[in-house]
Amino acid sequence: MANENRISVLWINHSESDDLVMDQLANKGIAIRKVSLSDLDGVLSDQFQLAIINLSNNLDSLKVVQNHQKFLETSLPILARVSRDEFELGIEAMKRGVSNVIASDVDNVNEISTLIKSYALERDTSSSFVFADPISRKLLALTQRVAAADVAVLLSGPTGTGKEVMARVIHESSSRHKGPFVAFNCAALPENLAEDMLFGHEKGSFTGALSSQAGLFEQAQGGTIFLDEIGEMPLHLQVKLLRVLQEKKVTRLGGQKMIDLDIRIVAATNKELKKAILNREFREDLYFRLSAFKLTITALTERPLDIIPLAEQFLNGEASPNLSDEVKSQLLNYSWPGNVRELQNVITRALVLANGQMIETRHLIFDDIQLDDVTDNSEQRVFSHTDNAIHFNKKVLEPESTESLSNVVRNSEYRTIMSALENTRSRDQAARLLGISTRTLRHKLQRLREDGMAVTRAYAR
Repeated sequence: MANENRISVLWINHSESDDLVMDQLANKGIAIRKVSLSDLDGVLSDQFQLAIINLSNNLDSLKVVQNHQKFLETSLPILARVSRDEFELGIEAMKRGVSNVIASDVDNVNEISTLIKSYALERDTSSSFVFADPISRKLLALTQRVAAADVAVLLSGPTGTGKEVMARVIHESSSRHKGPFVAFNCAALPENLAEDMLFGHEKGSFTGALSSQAGLFEQAQGGTIFLDEIGEMPLHLQVKLLRVLQEKKVTRLGGQKMIDLDIRIVAATNKELKKAILNREFREDLYFRLSAFKLTITALTERPLDIIPLAEQFLNGEASPNLSDEVKSQLLNYSWPGNVRELQNVITRALVLANGQMIETRHLIFDDIQLDDVTDNSEQRVFSHTDNAIHFNKKVLEPESTESLSNVVRNSEYRTIMSALENTRSRDQAARLLGISTRTLRHKLQRLREDGMAVTRAYAR
């Protein structure tokens, strides 16, 4: 979600009676831009997360906004303010597609503020979490309610699903949003270094401690600390963490002073902690302290309507190439064992291979690394084409490979084209499989032959 000082709202058809509400929203960090219908051309842009419009008597002003070309391009969600005695007008506005309707004749600053934050969160494109699928939307709604409660939260779900992103959502949606967000991976450091990072130390507490240092718990004062991979935390540190949670105080290494903490803890794991408890790998009392509320993030394949919006988000900007229909279909049909992280990797590779052109199926390289059949004992295939998808094997990752990027791309194209030709009955079918025209395929084959590739003259015609 955009942080508070970045939330900008367009208020259309404002009245003098709205000034007080606007001032109160400004105090909550929400910037309001007042505009009339005649001035829409100069202000509609992606900088706004929400449009608020005052409706009175009819829907004429709403129709003007919704039919405005720039509005169609930005697709801003609209919050309509309607007088309580114009209930039918609010219903008609909802039918025309406004995101929400709220009474204009009551003091509802908190309600407006909550709605603005919600829509700003959904439009934030810097996040790697998309709330398009119904499952994701339900998770978002529940997350926002949990965020307001200021309780410890345990996030669970497979690797790569975006647990840290959700932790940030909780932080940004809470009353602690102006405080720091501090993240720590419990599996990233040895036990002694992790203890120092979390709890800090006093000067002279160990060799090399030349000055006092605040730990991450202190650095998160007034905000949120996110403990990722909590299931990997050593038992010794689990005991200390439990004490911090119970007492809401921390003591630096080598220190005697108890430092009061005002923080929220969000932990995450891809392990089954209850099983770890049975195996005596995780403390049961710590589990219950961390899981005052537990949120489960599902695998990417279980929320398929998020896949294409996420892929388009990873394309990075308006100048990026589009995804072909065949690519979209392939992305939707893939199993995504690496979840969102794998999707981002696939799109990143595709951007490199497409080189500014539309992304086609031949540009997709998935992470399910597999060794292909070897046709020559001295050489292994770098790329293969199966089920209309490109896979790469371990040879690509060998550090001794010094092949240039241009050669890798050329070899990739060659392998993909030849595999398509071998697995289809005609050049026309191969072109359709590759997502290109027969003429384009013919030109590519001719160019590959001119580059010295083993392309028969029948294929190169």
